[in-house]
Amino acid sequence: MAEGPATPNDRPWRLSAVVACYKDAPAIPLMHKRLSEVFSALAVDYEIIFVNDGSPDETDSVLKELTAKDSHVLAIEHSRNFGSQNAFVSGMQLTTGDAVVLLDGDLQDPPEVIPAFYEKWRQGNDVVYGCRGRREGSTLLALSCKAFYKIFRRVSEVPMPLDAGDFSLMDRKVVDQLLSLPETDQFVRGLRAWVGFRQTGVDYVRPERAFGRSTHSWLKNIWWAKKAIFSFSFLPLELLGYAGATMTALSFLAVIYQFIDWLRRPEIPHGIATIIVLVLFFGSLNILAISILGEYLIKIFEESKRRPRFIRKAVRQGGEHFNTTSEIERFLLRRARRNSDRDGDAERSPTC
Repeated sequence: MAEGPATPNDRPWRLSAVVACYKDAPAIPLMHKRLSEVFSALAVDYEIIFVNDGSPDETDSVLKELTAKDSHVLAIEHSRNFGSQNAFVSGMQLTTGDAVVLLDGDLQDPPEVIPAFYEKWRQGNDVVYGCRGRREGSTLLALSCKAFYKIFRRVSEVPMPLDAGDFSLMDRKVVDQLLSLPETDQFVRGLRAWVGFRQTGVDYVRPERAFGRSTHSWLKNIWWAKKAIFSFSFLPLELLGYAGATMTALSFLAVIYQFIDWLRRPEIPHGIATIIVLVLFFGSLNILAISILGEYLIKIFEESKRRPRFIRKAVRQGGEHFNTTSEIERFLLRRARRNSDRDGDAERSPTC
């Protein structure tokens, strides 16, 4: 790859990788090796931030060994499992790079795609996301995911890229905007599209999970779909309004029909079957409406509690281990100060 222009303060570009880990202990050493090789080939300064999101396996021990032997690695340990979205936010808050790469720790996001991300970024794109052109594994799951993304794009209030997960490279200004958002229940790939800026995609083949079993069941995928739609679309509420208006009109016509039929044939009993069907139909419609309203109320309730999105139990880098709140805060303060001193007030832009 041709070397681009020097950064404003004559230092190499710095990339930060944030890896969300849950039950990924066997994959972490391989992820570290592949990321290190990719970043070394790009001739960039880099850091790799592994976020142990309350994993019940040996993830913490593996990360302890990695941080001890590689100064590029920083490990965050959460007090429990807060979910991958919060793990990404936790890692992004500690990044110091000019651009940030998000990856899942199960190796389904191949680090070898990062050079293509980097090239697109150097061409002036602020967000470069991975498009899952093909998925290895279940054909039914692949078709279902493609169908969901098409539906999600049509119903969303902002244009959403097709077949794009969290795997992406984002410029520092995009990361700063994401971190400034006050939402507690975040859907990173949706918010990444919502903040705007210049975005483009890179196709890649998403492999199967390298180790262990996937933590995403069908029920979990349905939960993700609900989270996406209720976070970025008001269409379910609008459809309820349309359904209510349609049913009201049909009910009015049905009443007129029943009255005319009674005038024509008063000797025949009317309405028993019709009443039963209407009661069942409108009862089901009411339950559906209440459930949809409940989904939006749940989101409002979660946001109103203003709980922290995650709790860091410990942070490791090099031979240092910080496991109390005051130690972690002092470490973060020193890290922010070093980053400020290194970058100064120079404006960072990757455009060639």
